Amino acid sequence: MNTINIRRSHGMTPKKARQAAERVAHELSEQFSFEYEWEGNILHFKRTGAVGRITVHKKDIELYVELNFLLGLMKSKIEREVHHYCDENFGSSATT
Repeated sequence: MNTINIRRSHGMTPKKARQAAERVAHELSEQFSFEYEWEGNILHFKRTGAVGRITVHKKDIELYVELNFLLGLMKSKIEREVHHYCDENFGSSATT
């Protein structure tokens, strides 16, 4: 299984970070057609071929995605888009 794991620091309050995670999920859901819902500070999302979560911590967020074989063939494109949305919503410093 192909995975994408991104940890991104943020200088936001937990509430603002959660709102930013919601924006990322909403924008990505429009592009990649997935459903999402919150469970505490974890935003779970899924679609055929992919499942993941965005965990909002006090000082950073962690985005984890598992892709099936077919979507794994598009992993680099998906990962670029995820980084793009994270850059827009959390700033440009990232570790993977």
